[in-house]
Amino acid sequence: MNRKEMEEQVIQAYQRDEGMMILVFAQWCVNNGLDARELYRQAYPAQGENHLLAQMLENTVPKEEAEEIPDATILGVLSLFGNDDLAFVVSQAIAERNKAKK
Repeated sequence: MNRKEMEEQVIQAYQRDEGMMILVFAQWCVNNGLDARELYRQAYPAQGENHLLAQMLENTVPKEEAEEIPDATILGVLSLFGNDDLAFVVSQAIAERNKAKK
């Protein structure tokens, strides 16, 4: 395998993993009754529509059919991919949800 082929494989693997991260985020939002697009806009207001997020939202399932995604998992996944701004917005949503439960 030459260098160019190896670089292509690394890029493809990252893109697959990024898609999975976005799907986990989108499903977490569905599970918690949150608007994934709105949270994304809050985190990245200058970025505009995220087409991969829109695509992954189509792959989510209703809350009743989904496995629970723990808050720590979504925060860890977002941080792993360097989405610190989105992790911050998600943390705020978690805090608001927990506050409302009290």
